[in-house]
Amino acid sequence: MSITPLMPVYPRCGVRPVRGEGCYLFGERGEKYLDFASGIAVNALGHGDARLVKTIADQAATLMHVSNLYGSPQGEAFAQMIVDSTFADTVFFTNSGAEAVECAIKTARRYHYANGQPERHKIISFSNAFHGRTLGTISATNQPKMRDGFEPLLPGFEVLAFNDLEAAAAAIDENTAGFLLEPVQGEGGILPATQGFLTGLRALCDKHGLLLILDEVQCGVGRTGSLFAHEQYGVMPDIMAVAKGIGAGFPLGACLATEEAAKGMVAGTHGSTYGGNPLAMAVGSTVWGIINQPEFLAHVNAMGERLRGALEQLIPNHDTLFDSVRGMGLMLGLKLKSDSRAFVAHLRDNHGLLTVAAGDNVVRILPPLVIDESHIVECIEKLSAGARDYTPPAA
Repeated sequence: MSITPLMPVYPRCGVRPVRGEGCYLFGERGEKYLDFASGIAVNALGHGDARLVKTIADQAATLMHVSNLYGSPQGEAFAQMIVDSTFADTVFFTNSGAEAVECAIKTARRYHYANGQPERHKIISFSNAFHGRTLGTISATNQPKMRDGFEPLLPGFEVLAFNDLEAAAAAIDENTAGFLLEPVQGEGGILPATQGFLTGLRALCDKHGLLLILDEVQCGVGRTGSLFAHEQYGVMPDIMAVAKGIGAGFPLGACLATEEAAKGMVAGTHGSTYGGNPLAMAVGSTVWGIINQPEFLAHVNAMGERLRGALEQLIPNHDTLFDSVRGMGLMLGLKLKSDSRAFVAHLRDNHGLLTVAAGDNVVRILPPLVIDESHIVECIEKLSAGARDYTPPAA
């Protein structure tokens, strides 16, 4: 048999972590890595956070899972925490970001169905987006690497240029249900929406009776320096998908919605076997209670400004390699003048710094939200050393 026991869908590198501590990972041979990837913006509290470990142990010893056929005191309490601090009136808990986006899409379509307009099913999304790897979520992107070999994809999606408000307005027709976008594109290259674009989409939704659906799976839960990125734009969505940082390493996602947007999501319209089980709810409540505090978010902002400033100061010293810095909070992208994936591998294999490649030759820098000044200094030292001894691959 030639296929590996683990289905070979991941291009795995040589890093084989077996332990984590704070902002560091340790491999099976004892090698140490500064983790500025955070499981792709997941490990918001770093590795081995004592509060999270205790929550998991205590809840696992009490009650891990029951069916959603029964009442959920833990889910009700966590949902109330979310409702009390966001635009949302109601929450559906999932196990992943892709499931949260799927629920968001279903919620939007069901809204128009409940209003007697089932023809309004088309979701307008935007180029270079990443919304997950289910058939529904890959249908909402135009990236060939996500779509090739999985056709026919699901109908009802139209992909337009990101940050092009005129194109979005022109695409609205009698079948349009709403817009789906990341306020800050992650996989696409740490590219924030412009203020005019996001504000304009909100205005178009209000004018035409459409729903604004935000995917804050990567940029949400404190990552950009506010609880959610859209808060910095002064724009409220109707529906929002959340995951990654909300569980800080535990599989957890959520679909948030206003009461109006969720009017069609009545009993029997959606479900999940594991979604919202007691163990997940205990984890989520603990994480939310830590991150949704002014002093925590102030720390993220302070560290984000310090890291951005240090990256910007680094660029002139290596201007043949580095181009610019972009992003928000501790969701930063270092744009290169050559292939970012090769440089990410170089940093990983030769300097013990873990980052993540993204589109547009961008290195994603996504540290745990609990980093301090010493981690920033170490990151910059490793980046500088990596730039000095790096030879870009031949074109």
